[in-house]
Amino acid sequence: MSEELELILKYFPQLTDKQKEQFTALGELYNDWNQKINVISRKDMEAFYTHHVLHSLGIAKVCSFEPGTWVLDIGTGGGFPGIPLAILYPEVNFHLVDSIGKKITVVKDVVKQLKLSNVEAQQVRAESLNRKYDFVVSRAVTRMVNFYPWVKGKFKKEDINEFQNGILYLKGGEVDEEMEELSISYVTYHLEDYFDEEYFDTKKVVYVPFEERR
Repeated sequence: MSEELELILKYFPQLTDKQKEQFTALGELYNDWNQKINVISRKDMEAFYTHHVLHSLGIAKVCSFEPGTWVLDIGTGGGFPGIPLAILYPEVNFHLVDSIGKKITVVKDVVKQLKLSNVEAQQVRAESLNRKYDFVVSRAVTRMVNFYPWVKGKFKKEDINEFQNGILYLKGGEVDEEMEELSISYVTYHLEDYFDEEYFDTKKVVYVPFEERR
């Protein structure tokens, strides 16, 4: 078993054989694409499974998605956090969007190679989407004061998960100062509570429940 897969299994031991194969294949797929397009910084590729795969799965340590959940990944870039989460939750629907076409080209190819039937990838600006979702996930594409207006009308009213529908935002560094720019309630989860690697010492998941209730 590869070191990379061992890292994932350390925190997610219940993976099926298919999921193990898919997680193992990720490294090679992104390595190949990185030769053509700089999807992930060269330095980061050396720690790909920690910095990208496991980091994305930090959301799953905070909130588990029920089958049939709809998740929108805004500013997915090369497919993070959406693709690792889609491997982990094959019965959850993921819509991965980015405004940059070449990044979506990479995502579509990775989805095809991994046979991820629960992922749709689209080049589109988040604010122009009209669908409704249970959760919106993202990896710190912009400050929350910019991000929040893009998504506030995009949540379903009925909750089918343990968590109320809302935003799950992967973020590093200081959170409170940025969140105070908006008068909304939020909860911060520290990934160092779930993962041992030093990389996660400053990494967080910020959960913002959707509050426009009838």
